[in-house]
Amino acid sequence: MADREPNRIAVVMTGFTMLLLTIALIVFSEHGYHATVGALKLFFEVVLPSLLPFFILSDILLSTGMVHYLGVYFEPLMRPLFNVPGVGSFVFTMGLAAGYPMDAVLTAKFRKQGLCSKYEGERLLAFSNSADPLFIYGAVAVGMFGQPALGAILAMAHYASVLMVGLTFRFYASKKDSHPTEPGIVVRGIHKRALDAMMRGRQEDGRRFGKVVNEAISESIGTLFMIMSFIVLFAVLLKILSVTGLLAVISMPFATLFHGVGLSPKLVPAAVQGFFEIDLGSAAASQAGAPLLQSLIVVSGIIAWSGLSVHGQVASVLADTDISMKPYFVARALHALYAALMTIVFFRPVGALLGQPTLPVFSTSGYRSPTLVGPMMAEAFHWSLLLVVMSLLGLVLGVVVVGGLRVLRLNWLSMH
Repeated sequence: MADREPNRIAVVMTGFTMLLLTIALIVFSEHGYHATVGALKLFFEVVLPSLLPFFILSDILLSTGMVHYLGVYFEPLMRPLFNVPGVGSFVFTMGLAAGYPMDAVLTAKFRKQGLCSKYEGERLLAFSNSADPLFIYGAVAVGMFGQPALGAILAMAHYASVLMVGLTFRFYASKKDSHPTEPGIVVRGIHKRALDAMMRGRQEDGRRFGKVVNEAISESIGTLFMIMSFIVLFAVLLKILSVTGLLAVISMPFATLFHGVGLSPKLVPAAVQGFFEIDLGSAAASQAGAPLLQSLIVVSGIIAWSGLSVHGQVASVLADTDISMKPYFVARALHALYAALMTIVFFRPVGALLGQPTLPVFSTSGYRSPTLVGPMMAEAFHWSLLLVVMSLLGLVLGVVVVGGLRVLRLNWLSMH
């Protein structure tokens, strides 16, 4: 079958845009060099050590059949709440622990192995795309704002809005794939079925353990260097847009929106940078000199949106699957809106509980001073671990509650 003819307008626009960017990079080569060095430093100091262990371990767990085992137990929770298979719980928790784009990597692998349908993968990707707690507490609350207490506000807003997106997207394409439910799935032979699923998953993989580890390492390194390339690309793109003055043109729609909703115009540059790259946008919002609540609203929106850099990483990971990016983009926009609103909801109650937040204390160029940030990073790490453990316990509690309700329902039906 002949290949479909490409869209002429899209080809011309893309070609000339890339040509202009290449010329701009040649003209402003010094700026591009410094942007590249900064992006590489960010990757090797933060991204690589935080993601590599999770990438390798997730591959190994998937090959051992443990993901299939957990999927049977969490099916009674994930299916009625989010309309995704039980293995989605593994994507959710690993995405929570490792952050972007761990969820996309696992969703793509599940789709390739037939553990989820196309629409289930799109639903799963919609709400499992979340920032890790260490980034919210350590990088943003401590490193950028200098206040660990703000991490609680940002984290609660972020993860509450994640669940809201999941509940919203459970209805997406719900009529296009149906899944018959087995009565009494929680109480009838669930342990045996979980073990059978684990053995079946291991048998389907069939590789020796040594080969599993070797391929997990090589594939993880390849994926991480792809992520590194996107980080460098968007760091250079932002710098070029800034020095050429095009960033000011892109800022106009954001300025109009911020004026309409009553946000400080000082936060417009942060929102524009956050539209492209999450770290740069969050840092700019923390130093904008705007009222604290407004800064947190913009930061929450930026973290939830996650930036075009992360979107590019997700698109690259999903390129070999039939999962569409359109629902993903809608989910990210919805997540940003929900997160901004939930920040307003949690700001005063959490602030009163943990101590009234004050203005950022590290708003100067030296706000990342190791002597000041170091002790608080330890506290942020403890908060992160506590949040991950609480999330896992919450999933287990959800399974117990749903299972109990189902048992009560079956008993009531049997009596009537």
